[in-house]
Order: sequence, then structure tokens, then C-alpha cells
Amino acid sequence: MSLPKPSPRTASATLTRIGRFYITRELASGSAGTVYLARDPVLDREVAVKTFGSKLPPLEKKKRERYLINEARAAGRLSHPNIITIFDACADSNITYIAMEYLQGQELSLLLDKGHRFSYSDVASIVWRLADALAYAHQNEVVHRDLKPANIFMVSDRNPKIVDFGIARAPNRLPDEDSDLDTEDNPHTLFKNNLLGTPNYMSPEQAQGKPADERSDIYSLGAVMYEMLTSRKPFQAKTTEDLLQAIAYKAPPPPNELN
Repeated sequence: MSLPKPSPRTASATLTRIGRFYITRELASGSAGTVYLARDPVLDREVAVKTFGSKLPPLEKKKRERYLINEARAAGRLSHPNIITIFDACADSNITYIAMEYLQGQELSLLLDKGHRFSYSDVASIVWRLADALAYAHQNEVVHRDLKPANIFMVSDRNPKIVDFGIARAPNRLPDEDSDLDTEDNPHTLFKNNLLGTPNYMSPEQAQGKPADERSDIYSLGAVMYEMLTSRKPFQAKTTEDLLQAIAYKAPPPPNELN
């Protein structure tokens, strides 16, 4: 079976193909890697292909590779309308990538940064869908562990998708080959000089370096809902260490005092 060649007018000038996927254009790029819009010639559909930079130092490259494969393993076992769909993944000596559902919209974090105010009914609808998605993930033994506005993609006004399962806990997650710290009984936080997750939305147990279970995701969803309702994060602090201490031992101001 011969595969169609990409048009030279639309393909990337430096990269035209990843695996079986033909690159259309670059969607986003950063220090950690790049996301491309691509076409699957077998199923004739558009997909997003995520990979990391080839110029990363060996240790960083290995870490990013593990994040990508863990994301594919965790999200790949899930099928829910409010969780991104993973189509394919590959890790070999040349390139590591995952191919996923191509979403059009923007991250919830961008909406919040722009000062977008959600109606109470919209907050209820969005959070209900996210809670249902998390319940489904938890039933399948997947704990996201890094739920935050940047990992919630708004396809439409009320249709969120949970993305980025790179540090999720799942039954088929790759074990850490380099360190005995990255285990389910000893998660990383700044208390151990190594951060796993995003501080503002961490649960108290994560902030204290304790194991994260389903309740941690529920707490993080509550922190997201708090910000959607009040336009501010539950805790404010000058340093990350102070922030983690506040999350671990204090209660945030009641939302109705702020809004």
C-alpha cells in the first residue's frame, strides 16, 4: 500500500513525517517539545502529534520520553467524551511521539488569564463534566495528579477535555529506572527538592509529599472551580515553599467573600 505524499506548501520545512503521520503544520512549540497537526493516511483524519526536542540533554530526553509514554499508557486506556483520545504512540531510537485527538479551542488557563468570567451555570456544567470524566478515570485506576486549567482544554463554551496525563498514576505506568524516590509511596514535591505536579492546584497530601489518590484529583478540581468562580487561586504566597505550606495546613478564604 503506497501512502500519499504531503504537499510541499503545507508540510513543515524541516519535518514532513512522524511515524505514519504526515505533518501539516506546527501547532505549538516550547523548550520541552513540539505539537504538530498531522494527517493519518490510513484512517484519513487529522491528528495532533506530540514529540520532544531532539537537542535535549540525554537525561532530560529520557524523562520526557517517559512522560510521553506514560501519557499514552494512562489516557490510552480511557474512552470518555471529556478526556482526550490517544490514537497511537511510539518510542524507538529515532523519535518518541504520541498521536492524539486534534482539539480546536483553547486552554481554560488562557481564558482565565484573559479575565473571562464564567456564569454560575457554566461553571456548574463544566465542572460536572470534568467530575464525570475523573470518576470514569478513577474507575479505570487512573489518577491524573496534575489537574489544572492548563490541562483542561475548552473545545466549546461548556465542553472541556482533560489532557496531559504525563505524570498520571495508572496500572501500566512505567516504573522509574533511575530513582527510588519516584514511587507511589514517595511522590516528589518541593519538600523533597523535586516537584511533581503544579503547586497552585496540588492537594494537601501532595504538598506534604504523601501518596496521591483519587481524592487528590477531586481537590484539584475544586481548586479549578474556585478560580473560575472568584478569578483568583485558592492560595497566594510569595514563595513556592510558603504556597505548599498554606495548601497543606490552611483553608482558603470562602469564595463568597471574594465574589
